[in-house]
Amino acid sequence: MPELPEVEAARRAIEEHCVGKMIKKALIADDPKVIDGVSPSDFEASLVGKTILSAHRKGKHLWLRLDSPPFPAFHFGMAGAIHIKGVAVTNYKRSMVKDDDEWPSKYSKFFVELDDGVDLSFTDKRRFAKVCLLKDPPSVPPISKLGPDALLEPMKLDVFIESLGKKKLAIKTLLLDQVKMMICMNLHLSLQSYISGIGNWVADEVLYQARIHPSQSAATLSKESCATLHKCIQEVIEKALEVGADSSQFPNNWIFHSREKKPGKAFVDGKEIHFITTGGRTSAFVPELQKLIGAEPKTQNSKRKIDGGKQMDDEGVGELVSKTKETADTTDTKKKPKPNGRSKKTKRKSKSIETDESDEEGENDDACADDDGHDVGKKKAGKKTNIGRIRDASEEDKSLKQTVQSRGNGRQRKKAK
Repeated sequence: MPELPEVEAARRAIEEHCVGKMIKKALIADDPKVIDGVSPSDFEASLVGKTILSAHRKGKHLWLRLDSPPFPAFHFGMAGAIHIKGVAVTNYKRSMVKDDDEWPSKYSKFFVELDDGVDLSFTDKRRFAKVCLLKDPPSVPPISKLGPDALLEPMKLDVFIESLGKKKLAIKTLLLDQVKMMICMNLHLSLQSYISGIGNWVADEVLYQARIHPSQSAATLSKESCATLHKCIQEVIEKALEVGADSSQFPNNWIFHSREKKPGKAFVDGKEIHFITTGGRTSAFVPELQKLIGAEPKTQNSKRKIDGGKQMDDEGVGELVSKTKETADTTDTKKKPKPNGRSKKTKRKSKSIETDESDEEGENDDACADDDGHDVGKKKAGKKTNIGRIRDASEEDKSLKQTVQSRGNGRQRKKAK
């Protein structure tokens, strides 16, 4: 996902090449998943003839101020990107749109031609971005709910240290929190804003540079560690912007370059990178340098989707598995035939030959995997298969037939006497 450096690089490019110019032509994609709350024709009509006065950003949100409202606003989603024809904006590897592709790109959601011939386009191949029209972007959600911007509104060191000391969340979970959080200080409810603009890769990088484990409880960090983290946040963002957020030019000693490699093949400065889930996101870190001090915070547990999309943390997996086993045991007991009488026949669904995909689904239904990929709560040993059940049923039928035949033979003998 584009984070503060990528979005800021886009903002700076617009400021340099588009500000002060009038929009001559506009083309808005007919894609309601991305174009939010307005029809393409109304969107286009609100742009043509307007002049771009400035470009603004807060966190990972960008908007253009025109000579009159409403103003176009952008959230980049997973693969959103700004393109200016003939201008290298940023080399964001997930934008999925190359400079030599057709123009405007078939993935363009917002395209404007300016009066001097410059073309500006916002593309999104994966369609997780949002583009909308707002009368005053900073005053309405989601922008109004963001905490202070990590670059434009850096938190003072003493405030940063004090705020971390009041949070028992994993430090990475806290860094990823983009909105203002309510905390209670001296029995008075007040707003304590957290940082906006820090996403997954920036959080991993600043924690690696500060030598802090991503699962470390924020409240347990020493003042020295807090000061180092505060410094690293500024340094990582500034260094990324020095190269225009071009990831290929990031420093070689950054964990960024290897954080998407497979486990066992990811290294930085010769040290192996490990991967865990923190706050529902994958975290890359170096255990040799980033030591976890004390117990992991309880709120750190990663979420998993099980049983039709329900989310449950790691602590709840064992409980769920044990309940599943109890239910299975109870069901098996109910299915056993009564000793003095015939059991009711139940319809059984026939199983077709299972493919690899159905095998995986079956494993997900009966077992959960832990963070190391091991199965938790596997199928109960000795459980009878469908074939075994059919054989048991056929044996019961045979014994029943023998009993009926013996009774019939007995009656015939009595009549003969």
